[in-house]
Amino acid sequence: MRQVALPLLFLLVGVIFASWVSRIPALRDHLQLDPASISLFLLGGGIGAVSSFPLAAWLIGHYGARRACWYAGLALLLSVPCLALAPNLPVLMLAMLCLGVCSSCFNVAINTLGAEAEKIAGRSIMSQLHAWYCVGTLSGALLGSAIAGLGIGPLLHFAVIVLLALVPLRLCYRALPNDQPQYIAGKKHFALPHGPLIALGVVAFGGAIVEGSVADWSGVYMKDQLLASDGVAPLAFAFFAGMMLLTRLVGDRLKEAFGARRIVAGGALAAGIGMLIALAASAIPFAIAGFALTGVGVATIFPFLFSAAGRHGPTALAGVTTMGYTGGLIGPPLIGFVAHGFGLTVALSLVGLLCAAVALAASRAKWLE
Repeated sequence: MRQVALPLLFLLVGVIFASWVSRIPALRDHLQLDPASISLFLLGGGIGAVSSFPLAAWLIGHYGARRACWYAGLALLLSVPCLALAPNLPVLMLAMLCLGVCSSCFNVAINTLGAEAEKIAGRSIMSQLHAWYCVGTLSGALLGSAIAGLGIGPLLHFAVIVLLALVPLRLCYRALPNDQPQYIAGKKHFALPHGPLIALGVVAFGGAIVEGSVADWSGVYMKDQLLASDGVAPLAFAFFAGMMLLTRLVGDRLKEAFGARRIVAGGALAAGIGMLIALAASAIPFAIAGFALTGVGVATIFPFLFSAAGRHGPTALAGVTTMGYTGGLIGPPLIGFVAHGFGLTVALSLVGLLCAAVALAASRAKWLE
């Protein structure tokens, strides 16, 4: 069980993430939200993420990544159904705030466990671990598409996901080795990236905006611009996640052959091309293909960044992760505000331009190697 515990944790967080993302159109319709209101809803998650990383670093510093993973995982499972129970936008924002805090703490914990496992293995394994996250997002998106197509509401959907995830979460916690650290009074557990780590943080910030924007807005784009049904709209994210999975399965070998910096920079350019294809397409299959190419391009960004930052300890990893998940959870709301004023196509076009900026920053990030 110990050998599969860490991959299973990455899979679980992917399923949970894709489950609520796949129901954004349903939550939008239930509360009759416009793009600006959706942005406020998503902004709650961004605020939660920004405020949570010092908490995540403190939890790991005091209790170890294993126990932090268990505590944050339980809180995450409790927060997901609250999205479906929210009767209005302010309560929905509050629920999303809680989800952002719990999700970010859980992500920092499992990536810290992954960085430690990579050190012990003596080889690159982070891309494979994040591939399991993609297995989860792909499974969650396909399941969400099927459940939405059957007309099942988000509350029942989320409740089933929580019940199914609780037992594996507990089994993984029991199987992982106890890593409780020795408490050192006055030890600093969190700091924003500085020096060469800034470049890693910038790449993480931009890459997370791209990934988060596709996750949060591709379904809405498919439904509103291409008139896709509730069952078809989540397929854009499903194919995006599926291609991320396939790319991450070979990511560690690509890293050893070509170097992390070259792969991340080239992938960001490919992601930009994918966004261009998706937004220029007038037919649903071509738009899905464009989002799928974007998934190929962004697949290696987070595994390679977390691997590079993890080599400098959990404090560096938490700092880079802060900038990454801040971009992922604040970026999509900003896209929504632009969409409210200029349309969703224009807003997502900015994501395509951001891919070029990420490619430039990655090419200059020496600590990626």
